[in-house]
Amino acid sequence: MLTKAILTRLYETFGEPVWREPLPAIDELVSTILSQNTNDVNRDRAFQSLRQQFPSWQDVMNATDEEIINAVRVAGLANQKGPRIKAVLNQIYEETGALDLSFLADLPLEDARSWLLRFKGVGRKTAAIVLQFALDRPAFPVDTHIYRVSGRLGLRPGGMDVEKTHMLMEELVDPADYYNGHLNLIRLGREFCHPRKPDCPACPVRTLCNYPDKTTTD
Repeated sequence: MLTKAILTRLYETFGEPVWREPLPAIDELVSTILSQNTNDVNRDRAFQSLRQQFPSWQDVMNATDEEIINAVRVAGLANQKGPRIKAVLNQIYEETGALDLSFLADLPLEDARSWLLRFKGVGRKTAAIVLQFALDRPAFPVDTHIYRVSGRLGLRPGGMDVEKTHMLMEELVDPADYYNGHLNLIRLGREFCHPRKPDCPACPVRTLCNYPDKTTTD
């Protein structure tokens, strides 16, 4: 199977990928909201700024929009992300009486996913990141790198949107490979399969790839 062959080749090339220290699910949710339309460095800087300014998520929930916006400004789109974070925290607290998402680990997987997807600003990627990396549930997040790479490798139809690609990748990839596969495909996109001028000659999965330009870069 092509998908398995690609992931095996990436594992042989990159080895065991290491995600940063796992965060509690509520922290991961906020961090992933901050990550939207920015890079990892700015996401982490914004998250650290938020935690330094507000000792607890309860404090964030009770802060003004302006205070939160100022704390996360480095992440970009702060005028959207700040109020969104506050609204999500308030809704979680109103519904559960706590700012703790650990209970999602005990729900059926699709129930846990659906619960997260109810929040404004939380899409399948954000939900999948929380499930996979904070709760150790089988979910396969699709970011811009994976969406691009999966198209070039011929793993998805060219016209398939990102939402459907999440579901397709969860069908194509063995759940035991979700963690490694997700991280290694992102690395492939960052280091070789660039949006412009992909480094096809050096690509570790070049012989398994359907991208037409690879034949013109020899």
